Order: sequence, then C-alpha cells, then structure tokens
Amino acid sequence: MTTTQPPGTPLGSLPPREHLRLGQIATVLDVVIPVYNEERDLEPCVRRLREHLARTFPYGFRITIADNASTDRTPEVAARLDDALEEVTAVRLERKGRGRALRTVWSLSEAPVLAYMDVDLSTDLNALLPLVAPLISGHSDLAIGSRLSRGARVVRGPKREFISRMYNLILRGSLAARFSDAQCGFKAIRGEVAERLLPMVEDTGWFFDTELLVLAERAGLRIHEVPVDWVDDPHSTVQLVRTATDDLKGVWRVGRALGTGALPLDRLARPFGDDPRDRELSGVPGGLARQLVGFCAVGGLSTLLYLGLYSLFRLGAGAQLANAAALLLSAVANTAANRRLTFGVRGRDRAVRHQAQGLVVFAIGLVLTSGSLAALDAASGTPSHGTELAVLVSANLAATVLRFLLFRAWVFPDRAGRDDLATPPYPSHDRNDLTRSTR
Repeated sequence: MTTTQPPGTPLGSLPPREHLRLGQIATVLDVVIPVYNEERDLEPCVRRLREHLARTFPYGFRITIADNASTDRTPEVAARLDDALEEVTAVRLERKGRGRALRTVWSLSEAPVLAYMDVDLSTDLNALLPLVAPLISGHSDLAIGSRLSRGARVVRGPKREFISRMYNLILRGSLAARFSDAQCGFKAIRGEVAERLLPMVEDTGWFFDTELLVLAERAGLRIHEVPVDWVDDPHSTVQLVRTATDDLKGVWRVGRALGTGALPLDRLARPFGDDPRDRELSGVPGGLARQLVGFCAVGGLSTLLYLGLYSLFRLGAGAQLANAAALLLSAVANTAANRRLTFGVRGRDRAVRHQAQGLVVFAIGLVLTSGSLAALDAASGTPSHGTELAVLVSANLAATVLRFLLFRAWVFPDRAGRDDLATPPYPSHDRNDLTRSTR
C-alpha cells in the first residue's frame, strides 16, 4: 500500500478521520471482484458494474478483477476486459483464496477507498454509493452490506437463511460481535485502515472478511452498515459444509488470539480528540469519564460476585474466612476486568505485576471490610446475616473510591508511553503469487 502517511503519525497508529480531498485524487474508489472459474458471469458483471459507476459515482473509480488461479477461460475474459475498458484492471494470482486475493489487491492499491463485491452481483448496486459515502466523508472506517438489518430485502432459500443467521449468532455468542452480517459479499474499507489492519488478518479464504470485521470492531473502529436488497444466486459454487467448518476453525483461532492478547489492537485506535467524547476539558484528565463508567460497571459486577461467593463460603466457614476468600477471588477478577475494559491494557505484558499490585489494593479493602466486621461483632455480638451483608456493602463502597484512585495513578498509570513499545511481529503473507497487473 502506498497511501501517504500524514506527517508525525507513527506507522502503527491511525490519523484522525477526515473528508477525502477529492480534487487531488484521481481514483477515489477501487472495487475488487475476486473470481474463480467465472468465465460465464465475469463479463456481464464487470460491464454492468462499470456502467452503474459511470452513471452514479461522481468521482474517479477503478474495477480490479482478481483471478484466483482459475482453470477455465476466466483469465482470457479478464484480459479482454482489461484491454477494452479503461477503468478495468486484471490481476492474476497463482493460488486460490478470496482472502488472499483481497489482501493482495488492496495492499497494492493507491485508492483511498477500497471495496469488493461478489461476481454474481447478488447485491443491488444502488447500495454501493451509500456503502462508500461514509468512508469518503470521514464518518466511518469500514462499511458492510447487511442482509439481516432492518430495511434489507432478501430473496433466498431457507437453508442459506438458516446457515447465515446461525453463523452470526455464533459470532455474537463467541466473539461478542455486534455487526449484523459478516458474510455478505459487499464491503468497503478506508485505505489507511486497510494498510494497518490487513497484516493482522491470517485467513486467506472465506473467513477473511469476518476476521477483518472482528479485529476492527475490537480495536474500536467504526463500522457502518447498509441494508441491502439481495437475491440469492442459485448457481453459487460455494461449498457450504467446508466453508462452515473453516469458519468455525477461524472463530476458534481468533477467539483464542483475542483472549490471550496476542494481537496489538491498541495500535489501531484513533488518536485522542477524534471522538467528540474525548474533547479536552480544563482540569479533566483525558478518558476519565469513560474510565469511571467502566470502573463502576466492573465494580458492580464484582460486588455481585463477591456477595455470591461470600454467601456460599459462609455456609461452611466463619464470617472472617468467608470474607477473605470471597474478596480474594473477586479481587483477581476485578483487576483483570479493569485492566482490559476500564484502562484498555491488552496482552500479557506486566499482567503478573498488575495482579500483584491489585492484591495490594485488595489488602486495603480486606482491612476495611474485616475491620467493619470486627466492629460489628464488638457492637452487637451475633449480628444477622442481613446486617453483615449491609455492613460489608458499605465498607466496599467506602473502599471503591480509594481503589479507583490507586488503579488510575499506580496500577494502570497514563498510557502515553505504551505506544513507544516495540510492535509485536505481524503474521507475514507471501505476495509473490501475483503474476499479472496492468495499468
């Protein structure tokens, strides 16, 4: 990718989103059509797409045919279109894989907005301009067509409908994905986002765009969804069983990588000030409001966990022992949750140190709560279980403010220096299989 890097912007970070300077860019949009043995459908698809873009798209565009090692006459058709149409470029890859084709072509493209669509044109082309407009304006980082969002109109058989909805339920349940449709072959991405995100995506097949979306969402990038009109292609050559199996393997791999913090998603975050909620206010440290919200949410869940553990341990142990055990377990969970959710620390770096510091904070809470129980016992002798719980809740609330201040100032201090750490190695991808590119 040869997208110009803004001055002073580290390679691992993203600049603030801005409206593209369209008058200075010859080709604004590069639409990739990945194909494998599509000699029959390729030419009518490309000509129809070119006609639509020439009629409706107000900026310069290019259509790139990415041939995935076809064994029929697809390369000949692609070459003929390349020669006949000025806006069309044909690229030949010697190895199969839709993800490999998209990564290769997108990585080499100089267009600031990159898109792809399936050769069958199942998606109505009237959705193309709404798809890329938020990327051109600077509103969003990625855009996807959705067949499952409100307003979409879809014609397809019950089998594919069931598989699509089940797959998206799996993504929501296992990877906490919030986008509605991962598999629609109608997506777009800003060039500078692709430049930094593509090296993190390992899949080279059908799971490629799902992995791309999950990583983008986890990094906090903005994904715009466009409801589409979509008609199923009855002649589709996609092997459903094999594709579903590969997708489930991909879900497991990505979930494990996210769980262990193996991906440097911090480096995809937009800089401070890009979000209007991050506007600098005098006397208010950046991020404080969101950290307070996250800390309170984690604290509320930790308190429920603590009370449940205390009530369980109290069945077979004394109040002091039950309190210590419940507080210890909930403190470990609280530190881990605040580390990831409140203060945005990912990966294993200093995780043990953070837990050790969290245990010091736990000790302070233990002194407060144990002291409260001791005072209660001294005052009333044999307090009821409900009274014990009320005193413990009050003691925990008293310790919460101190815990937040210690977390913010000592355990998880300002993250400014964290971006100076060496970037973990990205997975490498072989692009030597590109054998032909014109224009």
